[in-house]
Amino acid sequence: MTPLSRSTPLSRWLALIAVLFLAGCAIAQPRTDDPLEKYNRKVYKFNSALDKAVIRPVAVGYRKVTNPPVRRSVSDFFTNIRMPITIANDLLQARPKQALQGSGRFLINLTLGIGGFFDPASQLGFPQESNDFGLTLARWGVPEGDFLMVPFVGPSTVRDIWRLPVDSYFFDPLSYYSRNNSNHGLQYAPQVLYLITLRERALGAESYLESAYDPYVFLRDAYRQRRLYQLYDGNPPNAIINRMQGLDNKNFDPEQLLEQQRQWEKTHPAKDGQQPQTSP
Repeated sequence: MTPLSRSTPLSRWLALIAVLFLAGCAIAQPRTDDPLEKYNRKVYKFNSALDKAVIRPVAVGYRKVTNPPVRRSVSDFFTNIRMPITIANDLLQARPKQALQGSGRFLINLTLGIGGFFDPASQLGFPQESNDFGLTLARWGVPEGDFLMVPFVGPSTVRDIWRLPVDSYFFDPLSYYSRNNSNHGLQYAPQVLYLITLRERALGAESYLESAYDPYVFLRDAYRQRRLYQLYDGNPPNAIINRMQGLDNKNFDPEQLLEQQRQWEKTHPAKDGQQPQTSP
């Protein structure tokens, strides 16, 4: 076998980039249907039970034993250490300006920010950006496919789910550390702590999910809209927003949605300490 006949990681990535360029740069239209809803609801129910039994109590415990400055520093550290994911995907999307800004932010916080536990880059005008391989595929025209609830993970799509193996294996320093170190399972501690910080940050948003008459639909639509805003850098076209919200449907009836919410609120009184989310 000659050296040229071997498939190196670099050659595979160059082939992937070539395929992406050949695919064109038109962003595929977002989906609003949910053909896997029956399966997704079962997974959502499983994830919710797991969260209530294990994940949420751990996140609440983490909040109790830490204070806001400590949690902010830990969060800043994980945000910064995972910046290579964003930088790599900026390069794959042919966005050199964003890649340079991300690299500058990463290096400034790594040095002046004492390993990333502080965020001087934001004060110096380096914006925080988030990118991943799911957005890379979207920006090169790959359709998002069906909405998908993933066990232990949460909402995704057939397209977005590829960010889990690709970003994790090739670009995530936390994953690289755990794969290349063996310490009786302690090598996974940084990843576990990262997941705990994510769940703790979501505690403040629980009231929105609990006040929805259909939490599954709320989470599904919120995920889709969040990804849409990420895809268009926070400024999606009005036509696409209307389509996502059903406003382009001649049979769309906002009063019907409001009535469904009112009926749900009547049968689900607000918990102690929470204000009811009464619809207008």
